[in-house]
Amino acid sequence: MHKSFYHYLMKYREEPPRDKIAAFANHAFADHSFPKSADEYDSLSRYLEMDVDYLPSMSVFDDAWEKYRQDELNS
Repeated sequence: MHKSFYHYLMKYREEPPRDKIAAFANHAFADHSFPKSADEYDSLSRYLEMDVDYLPSMSVFDDAWEKYRQDELNS
């Protein structure tokens, strides 16, 4: 079943976060403006670049996005 990126990312939430993707997931969960139904790289990256300050680097998003795409291909 197809999941949005946000719903996929939520499986990485944990306290305390053990890595950067878990910290990203925790912040996205607390971000009430996060585009929860989005599943397109461009719209998500634009939002993250322009509207948030909780990502230390866009490479964190890129890593999470790659995991998401691989999971979507394998399901």
